[in-house]
Amino acid sequence: MNELKINIHYSIMIIWMVASVNPSMGHKSQPTSVYQIYSGNTHSHTIYTNSHGSQWNMTPGFSKHMFVDSSGVSHVLNATLKPDWQKIQGPPSVHYSLAKANGYDFYAVTDHSQEAAFHPTSPDNAAWLVTKKAADEATDKKFVAIRGFEFSENNGPNGTGHINVFNSATYLNALEPGIDLKYFYNWLKTVPANGDGAVVASFNHPAPDQYNDWDYRDPQVTNIITMLEVINSNNGIHYGAFVKALDKGWKVSPICGNDNHGIPGITNQTSRTFVLATAKTKAAILDAMKNRRTYASLDNNIQCNYSVNGKVMGSTLMGDKAFRFDISISDPDTNNPKALITRIDIVKDGGEVVQTYDVPTPAYAVHWSPVINDTTGKFFFVRIWNAGGGDAPKADPQKPVAWLAPVWTGR
Repeated sequence: MNELKINIHYSIMIIWMVASVNPSMGHKSQPTSVYQIYSGNTHSHTIYTNSHGSQWNMTPGFSKHMFVDSSGVSHVLNATLKPDWQKIQGPPSVHYSLAKANGYDFYAVTDHSQEAAFHPTSPDNAAWLVTKKAADEATDKKFVAIRGFEFSENNGPNGTGHINVFNSATYLNALEPGIDLKYFYNWLKTVPANGDGAVVASFNHPAPDQYNDWDYRDPQVTNIITMLEVINSNNGIHYGAFVKALDKGWKVSPICGNDNHGIPGITNQTSRTFVLATAKTKAAILDAMKNRRTYASLDNNIQCNYSVNGKVMGSTLMGDKAFRFDISISDPDTNNPKALITRIDIVKDGGEVVQTYDVPTPAYAVHWSPVINDTTGKFFFVRIWNAGGGDAPKADPQKPVAWLAPVWTGR
């Protein structure tokens, strides 16, 4: 049987004991995995991202304009830096420190790799090394700092779109000659990791037809780009792109990239990426991302997990025809009526809602165990709704509050 334990202390964590289930033979005793739920941010920009952000005063009557010179350096016209711009942007060390102080379990710095600070492109680039040093020094038993970068392909011709890379030993500048999405995908297959943990990547704030309509996919890169920003900038929703990517064969799980350009977003933005990990270490959190045990939520502490036929969310099944879901959702804010869970959806290919559970009496903890018989679907995922629609501004209870990792049927 699946067993859910909730421990309330410094932070609220759900420990989930997952045992394998054989649909034709019933329950079978297998070694268990213990997962804890950690929350954080997978997309942020520091003082090294200078081309745009809240540090700029725009000249009246002009819109922001950027250009890139022949050496790959970005410039901004018709704008002036605010006098306190360095305090607004902050170096990586301040980002990590504030995230730790504000209860994040993990936080990734992902500056634009085409920025002037990262030119020339080199593993020995000063800004790249400073970010690594800050991440190493900030990581301890209570907090994991992750160095990454944002690959910003804006010009094509072989597709456009932004992608975050986490834990690579070096980086690429998308604006340098010859570096397009195909080049980048091949580079991802060979780039070494930065110490402990895997190299993983995410599609950032995607439109439904970006990345040359999700082209150039192969099995290797599919197992590196394992995530997609369903939530960006605290409350920007990219659900259509999520479904399109899944339909195109990408095996991605939902995350939230707050995409904060500076330190104010660390405290102001409330949406989160959640991971189911075996420990609060860099390697374990990256392993959760690699294996797609993630979810994205507009609520900053909702606790979600589910299994299908005994396999944890993010798994690939073995061509089953009957799918036994075991879904557990809870929220620790039991004095807040807006945190009451009201509805759970199970969704499959094309965004088709297969089954919905409208909670008869909205509750702070809900368990649902439906069985779905299906012979055609390639994936299922779960959406959660609550009474308030989340903690972000303009929250709408008529829309989902959380999107959970799919399971794939193996078809």
